[in-house]
Amino acid sequence: MKKYLITGLLIWIPLVITLWVLKFIVDALDQTLLLLPPEFRTENWLGLHVPGMGVVMTLVIVFLTGLLTTNLVGARLVNFWHEILHRIPVVNSIYSSVKQISDTLFSSSGQAFRKALLVRWPHEGMWTIAFLTGKPGADIVSRLQGDYISVYVPTTPNPTGGYFVVVARKDVIELEMSVEEALKYIISMGVVPPNGKENGK
Repeated sequence: MKKYLITGLLIWIPLVITLWVLKFIVDALDQTLLLLPPEFRTENWLGLHVPGMGVVMTLVIVFLTGLLTTNLVGARLVNFWHEILHRIPVVNSIYSSVKQISDTLFSSSGQAFRKALLVRWPHEGMWTIAFLTGKPGADIVSRLQGDYISVYVPTTPNPTGGYFVVVARKDVIELEMSVEEALKYIISMGVVPPNGKENGK
């Protein structure tokens, strides 16, 4: 009886959580439909709300933005927009920080989250998985002797929270697992190792 109950939970829990997350994302993106004039919304020309239309609209807007900004005129408009935002107090600091982070994360030449590492945490004798985020700034490097790197130590099971630390490269072990495998390992609290098999099975 207990075995069957646990087996059923193992099937339904991931499915329900996945559907809940997808519904949350779709509902959030559907709010972009409110940007359209009422006559263009599906409720008016179809008579009902079509879930997911906001997702399609968001993808189209992102695609068209990327398409337009790759040419010379679009690039100049983007630079002009950046200059305006950089001149606005408070907005400047927020926008600059967010843009720098997004450029680092999504740029093909960036180092952020390119490697999974093994670092000593939170003290000697204990190890955890971390991600390479780059090299420390010049001011930090000038105050340290040796080769140091910047790493992000995520928390479990929510990897969006964590710690930024600077560690000596010699104290870091590079792992063969991919970033995706490492994230799955962290989220599962070590239950699902990189080989895809659960511990103890």
